[in-house]
This record gives sequence, structure tokens and C-alpha cells, in this order.
Amino acid sequence: MSVPTTATHEGLPIGKLSAYLDWVQMLTGATLILFMWSHLILVSSILLGPGVMNGLAWFFEATYMAQVGGPLIFLCFLVHFVLAARKIPFNTKQQRVMLANAQRMRHPDTWLWIVQAVTAMGILIMGAIHLWVILTNLPITAEKSAARIQTGFWFVFYLFLLPMVELHVGIGFYRILVKWGFVDRPGRWTIKKKENLLTAIFIGIGLLSLLRYYFLPLK
Repeated sequence: MSVPTTATHEGLPIGKLSAYLDWVQMLTGATLILFMWSHLILVSSILLGPGVMNGLAWFFEATYMAQVGGPLIFLCFLVHFVLAARKIPFNTKQQRVMLANAQRMRHPDTWLWIVQAVTAMGILIMGAIHLWVILTNLPITAEKSAARIQTGFWFVFYLFLLPMVELHVGIGFYRILVKWGFVDRPGRWTIKKKENLLTAIFIGIGLLSLLRYYFLPLK
């Protein structure tokens, strides 16, 4: 026996509205995943030399991808967080219940969601700070980035931000594949191992890039 949905929000059944919001959340999440992987390529180009990094940065500036894309990514970032926050318990009592259920079920994917929710809080604050600093100090150059990181504070700042972002992105990529049916249950373990390896590689590349910026000689 089916129960008809009577609750509505602006003419849409609540269940259908939730499905639409989940779809937008997935699309904004996938967009941010692609952006973060592309961003890592730009940042890690310092490993090939300051000239390479400056050349890529110049291209993004000359095509206005930085000036236009930066604010759009920030907007996408905010929309994604607001939609994801619908399912994050902010009440202490709810958080305790969630942790108790996770411990009782002992389900790895539940713990992955918790890690993703926790890292989201840090990324919201630190990611906004990073975007503000970058967008208010254009154009991007290897020398500017190195000077900022060599102050010490920013080096530690990015040491925390880097693994948070890569963990969040990696788990998000895995959960999109599972939730939207791209991976069946038998294939979860295989894709999870590949995602863990990919995350470790990205964190490693990010750490090497940070060290390169930190020790880059400044004129």
C-alpha cells in the first residue's frame, strides 16, 4: 500500500524537492572535484619550475578564467555546502546519536561520511580564507605564492588544508559513484582502494609542491 505525498514546498512534493536538491548537490560536488584536481595541476606545476607555473597562471589571467571562474567556484562552493548541510547534524545531541549509531553499525561507508562532514567544516572556513587571499591579490605568480608560504603561518595553514581537501574530495568522488549507481556493491572495495591510492598521490604531490614553494629562492 502506497502513501501519497501531501506535503509540498512551493508546489513540489517534499520528496521530489529533496531529490532535485540532491541532484544539484551532486552536480556542484562533481564540479568542485574537477576544479580541485585542476587546481592541484596548477599548484604542482611549480615542481617543473617557476616559469611553468607562471605561464599557466598567465594563461588563466589572460583568458579571464581566474577573474570569472574564481567567483563562480566560490558560489558553487557555497551552494554545495548549504545543500550538504541539510544532512549534517549540528546539534550536540544529534551528533552523539550519529556517532553511537556509527559505532554500533561498524559500517565503513558511514565513517567515510562522518570524515567528509567533519572536513567540510574546516574547508568552509579555511577554503574561504584561501580564496579571498588569492582573489584579492591577483595576478597569481610563483614568487607571490612562495613569499606567502614562506611566512610560516601559511605553510602550516596549507599543511592542514591540503589533507582535509583531498580527503573530502576523494570520499566525495567515491560516494557519488556509489550513490548514483556508477558502482555496484561488489565493485565498492575495488573503487575504494583506487580512491585511497589517488588521494594519497594527490596529498603527496601537494606536500612536495608546498616544500618547493617554501624553499624557492626569492629575489
